[in-house]
Amino acid sequence: MSRTEKKSSSDEETTPQAPLVNESIRGSKSRFPKAGSRKESIDPKTTDSQSQNKIPKTISDLAKTLTSETELGSRMEENEWFLQKLGRKAVNKCLDLNNCRLTAADVREMVALLPSLPDLEKLDISWNDVIGGNLHVFTQQMHLVSKLKILRLGSCRLTAEDVRALGQLLPRLQNLEVLDLSINRNIGGSLNSIAHGLKSTSNLKVLKLHSCGLSQKSVKLLDAAFRYLRELRTLDLSCNKELGGGFEDTAGLATLEHLEGLDLHQCSLTADDVLSLTHVIPLLSSLQELDLSANKEMGSSSENLLSRLRFLPVLKSLIISNCALESETFTALAEASIHLPALKIVNLSWNKCIGGNLKLLLETLKRSMSLQVLRLSSCSLVTEDVALLASVIQTGHLARLQKLDLSYNDSICEAGWTIFCQNLWLLKELTELDISLRPSTFRKCGQWFRHLLSAVTKLPKITEIGMKRWLLSASQEEELQGFDQDQRSSIHFDHGGFQ
Repeated sequence: MSRTEKKSSSDEETTPQAPLVNESIRGSKSRFPKAGSRKESIDPKTTDSQSQNKIPKTISDLAKTLTSETELGSRMEENEWFLQKLGRKAVNKCLDLNNCRLTAADVREMVALLPSLPDLEKLDISWNDVIGGNLHVFTQQMHLVSKLKILRLGSCRLTAEDVRALGQLLPRLQNLEVLDLSINRNIGGSLNSIAHGLKSTSNLKVLKLHSCGLSQKSVKLLDAAFRYLRELRTLDLSCNKELGGGFEDTAGLATLEHLEGLDLHQCSLTADDVLSLTHVIPLLSSLQELDLSANKEMGSSSENLLSRLRFLPVLKSLIISNCALESETFTALAEASIHLPALKIVNLSWNKCIGGNLKLLLETLKRSMSLQVLRLSSCSLVTEDVALLASVIQTGHLARLQKLDLSYNDSICEAGWTIFCQNLWLLKELTELDISLRPSTFRKCGQWFRHLLSAVTKLPKITEIGMKRWLLSASQEEELQGFDQDQRSSIHFDHGGFQ
């Protein structure tokens, strides 16, 4: 997983201008009286001994107050210096130290920072290797930030001891809503402590365990915890290649009635896993995003599963790329997709059976008025397929399409690209188009290139056109240079140069 993928739509933060550190300083000063501002009155009837007893007590209390205020102010100044040193600041109850190259000394300073951030709700210390082996230092002070809602520890090289410390920690974080432990390979071997701790986090909405070395046993442990996570909205178990076979006879997943996103790509799902998911996924009626990519055994065993996708009425994103789909499974998918009017993203790339059979998706393409992203890369598309796509575009059924990927389909002849480019101008919302060739293929652009340039002049939002390994002639290169001068230089043509 790249670092730019670490964002999640479920925990977007609103960032105010004033940093939390400064707010804490101002708040602390307002709670204590200033020296000399307090008026004392002495009753003349009060005995001298009583007055003498009261005055020292008042002075003592005031001294303690001033000392506490001074210490707090000093600590806050140190904290501000620490954050400035890292080029970060605590904003809107959020402390982001993601990818800061923290040292062991930084970790100790960060722990010292926690007492001044009692209202902290988001902490991100991902991509800092030094956290591995030192997490226990942090967890010992977590009671100081009991309001924490978001905790991200992705790619921190967590050890087995760290994972166990985290499992003692989770029951204390009653407000936790987002937990991201992705790219920590040692979690799989110690997941029992995490799974046990998850049973106490009933408010959890996002759980990410991408690339954590999970196994079949891990799925069983998590399945037992799912029954306690009724509020879970997003579950990411992707890129755990040893997980295959773990979904057999799992019932806990079906209890996640509010689940909106399920990512199981590259999990080596077996035929038995697919059979189990066939019974579970249709029950997740709130599901909006489903990624089953890079599970090759789905090709021959997913016909029933894909046909039951019709029971997911609010599904917006369907990603089934590189699943070795066969004609029967693709037909089942095409028939089910007709009943998914909310689809915005469809990715079927790297499924060769689609070539020559795109017509099976014709009704879906006509009815999906909200479709914004369509990816058909390396699907062995032929001229007939792009001609069909051009006809759908011509009738206005893909008016909201923003991204279209037809790359790595080298069997399309010039006539196919010509009719496609002649109708391309109708996609007024299009921002990205990719028609690149395979890395091993180089071809000269035909007359269709002129139609492409003409269409682009009528596309107000287009910014990126992928044309890798398409070779421009000298005259076509001149046309492109003239286009750049006459039109908008913000459009990037990524091509193979001229020859």
